[in-house]
Amino acid sequence: MAFLSGRDYVLPEDIKEVAHDVMNHRLLLNYEAEADGISSSQIVEMILKKVAIGR
Repeated sequence: MAFLSGRDYVLPEDIKEVAHDVMNHRLLLNYEAEADGISSSQIVEMILKKVAIGR
């Protein structure tokens, strides 16, 4: 992983790169999500798509 690539600051792309690893185990799915076959990884992806990241 080329995280930070020698930089001493974080870019939005850095956050997106580690978001799945950081958030997947922190989400607790309710019965409806489990019954619909939705995974925590899918939830993280939905969140990342909705958050506008620009420069």
